[in-house]
Amino acid sequence: MAAATTRDMTAGTPWKLITAFAVPTLLSQIFQQLYNTADSLIVGRFLGDEALAAVSSSGTLIFLLISFFMGMAMGASVTISRYFGAGDYTRVSRAIHTNLALGIVSGVVLTVVGVWFTPTFLRWMGTDPDVLPEAISYFRYYFLGVGAVILYNVCKSIMNALGDSRRPLYYLIFSSLVNIALDLLFIGVFRWGVWSAAVATTLSQAASAVLCLIHLCKKGTIYQIQLKKLRIDWEMFTQIIRYGLPSGIQNSVIGLANVIVQTNINSFGKIAMAAYGSYAKIEGFAFLPINSYTMAITTYIGQNLGAGEYERAKKGSRFGIGCCVILSELIGVAIYAFAPALIGLFSDTPEVIALGTRQCRTIALFFCLLAFSHAVASVCRGAGKAFVPMTIMLACWCVLRIAYITWIMGIRHEIQYIYWAYPLTWSVSSIIYLIYYRFSDWVHGFEKKAVRQ
Repeated sequence: MAAATTRDMTAGTPWKLITAFAVPTLLSQIFQQLYNTADSLIVGRFLGDEALAAVSSSGTLIFLLISFFMGMAMGASVTISRYFGAGDYTRVSRAIHTNLALGIVSGVVLTVVGVWFTPTFLRWMGTDPDVLPEAISYFRYYFLGVGAVILYNVCKSIMNALGDSRRPLYYLIFSSLVNIALDLLFIGVFRWGVWSAAVATTLSQAASAVLCLIHLCKKGTIYQIQLKKLRIDWEMFTQIIRYGLPSGIQNSVIGLANVIVQTNINSFGKIAMAAYGSYAKIEGFAFLPINSYTMAITTYIGQNLGAGEYERAKKGSRFGIGCCVILSELIGVAIYAFAPALIGLFSDTPEVIALGTRQCRTIALFFCLLAFSHAVASVCRGAGKAFVPMTIMLACWCVLRIAYITWIMGIRHEIQYIYWAYPLTWSVSSIIYLIYYRFSDWVHGFEKKAVRQ
């Protein structure tokens, strides 16, 4: 069987393997981030602050609804990488087909929920009435094509689990360029409304999903997708649920916490909404290198523990965690220094720039804590310990964050205190993760599950 687009991470220098995986993933994520960022930049410049606020207001809600399914894709990635590392290609194929079948069902469900409940969700969030009509329009058009988003991420998780981070990059570069061209055409030339930015995103994401599917149907490979094999395999389904459900729940509840944060931001008006949305785009780009390394860590740990290479797994985890922490702090310092110029890319309104800069300079120097938490969480997921990051992040990034914001907003209704919710909860989660990483036996997770079965 051909395996030219897979990478065995159980042999070779750990830091080279992790970095070789992370770099194409980073470039891929940069282009993926360009989707909504291009929407925000072009919408803000051509249609004004109200339109920018409409796009910004839907961001946390979109994440809330799709994050569960992205977490499930993580579970499939762990399952596939584990069996690929062990050389069990029959189970690799069964896991791939099960993952794809789940993705198709998930896309249909999410489309119906997103389109049908759009007005209800946005009103629950206290969206500014001036912004609401455009926000509803953007949101509904986005979710008409969300099935393509799910399928692309499912296909990407399959290729990443097999050590291939390059092809998703190539496909995403193409679709990102299509998205930017369509944004400029629809908004800059035709002067259509904010809804057209969502249409551009939908069309371009569909292009990347189709390209991924064409590649995965390639004959003679260990990952070949065949229509007759497309079904839910019970053994693979239970493992995907075991490893993915905690990540899915974690993502969804953190998404819910962010919606509550967004709701509190909305109470300060459309200027605050635009500023918060601008900062969110900057942070999204800032953390792409970190996300790339955490994805590489998960695949590396999964393959090596599947092959019984425990010391290699430990060595790779130390490099990955250290790299994430150092990179994130360097990025945080740069954002702190250039905050006004960065926020100014999205809006030239002085009030928006002032609020966005204030948020940047409250949060950016604490990026090292967020990176540490994400890096250790990726180690846990690669080791089949998805329940651990779910518990820690639910407790810290959801329960504690919501409790803090609810309490502080009842005492002092000032936006600065919302900004501080992030560094405070990152600090607590980092302490807990450090204790777990140092003192738990995370390397034998798969071995213990196999004995119990």
